[in-house]
Order: sequence, then structure tokens, then C-alpha cells
Amino acid sequence: MRTAQPEPRIPVDFPVRLWGMTAEGRPFNQQARAKNISSAGAMIGDVESDLRVGDVIGMGCDNKKARCKVVWMNTQAALKKQVGIEMLADQECPWKTHLPTSRAAMETAPAGRRFPRHKIALPVDVRKDHFSAPLRLHATDISGSGCYIETLMPLPVEAALRLDFYMQSEHVTTTAVVRTCDPGVGNGIEFTGLPTHRKQRVQQYLDGIDPHLGVRSRG
Repeated sequence: MRTAQPEPRIPVDFPVRLWGMTAEGRPFNQQARAKNISSAGAMIGDVESDLRVGDVIGMGCDNKKARCKVVWMNTQAALKKQVGIEMLADQECPWKTHLPTSRAAMETAPAGRRFPRHKIALPVDVRKDHFSAPLRLHATDISGSGCYIETLMPLPVEAALRLDFYMQSEHVTTTAVVRTCDPGVGNGIEFTGLPTHRKQRVQQYLDGIDPHLGVRSRG
């Protein structure tokens, strides 16, 4: 059986932004430069912080954001380091416009998901319980079944929440549970209190305000 050839990396040099937690557990947010890319990963240069292999960090490029995993790091340089990152499976490649068209077209949505996800910045009030003051955060991608919320102080996995947000003048409130926690980056959250018809209503609203951009599959 023939082994699939890895996608070749393309030499580039353009600015990106990284944020998350350092290997020492401190938040960081800095400018760096992409040095080579593919649709699945990249090598980033001019990194000032020590990062830990296996950690998830945030990546910004051309006003697009994504979550990536650190797969290697060259720490030999005293000040500027090189980091290898890999896209998480449910993320849209933020540097897709820098890839040749044939490579960009190779990206496919992950299978097994039911509601398309939209990369829309939507204000969300998050409460840990009915008596706590709400935290005003922003969902950076959202579907009828869940969302991802960016925060430097993410909540623990399985934390029970109540979320409130608006679809124009329509108020949506639901219980929710934290499914993923990326330190210094954010939380993946599942809506647990919306019946199917309400999830479909939220999805229809999202599809209507963002019919094309950032659509990926989400469960």
C-alpha cells in the first residue's frame, strides 16, 4: 500500500499574532512571523516566549483566528525562537489566502458534525450559577449547538454554565457545559438547554447573517 505523501511546506514571510500561556504558566500575546506554511500547520519565527509542546495556543492572521497545537519548539536561540504548530481538527486555516489555490481547496470540513459553524464575534453573557454576576465575553465561532469563547482565564472542563445572548431583539438563554479548556485561549462550550427546534432557530439566524464566510461543520 502506498503511503500518502505529506503536504509540502511553502516558504513565506508575513506577520501573525500568537497568544496563550507560556511554559511557565504566564499569559502572552505577541507578534511573530510565519516562515513556512501548509494547510495543516506552519513554522513560526521570532517567538519570544517559551512554549510547551502539546499546549493549545491562539493564532491570528489577516483578521482571522484559529486554535493550534504546539508540536515542536527550537529553544536554542536566546531571544527569538522557532515554533512548529498544527491546526486543530475543527479549525479553519487562518492563512488560507497565502496558500496556492489548489492547496487551499484541499481543506475539507471535519465529518460527523451536524450544525455549520460561523466565525462571528457575538457578545455572550456567561454565568457560573444563577446568583453570580455575568461575564461579558465574545464567542468567536458559534453554531446552533455550541460556541467557542475566547478568554485568558478559561473555565474548567465540565463546568455548568448559563449563557445569554441576543439574535437581534430575540433573547436566547440556555444552560451549557464546558467541553474543552485551552489555557490562556478559551473554552469550547456545548448548549445543553436548547431543544432541537431552538437550536435550528439559532442556526437559521447565524446562516442568515453569515451565509458564506467561515462556514465549517460543527456537532
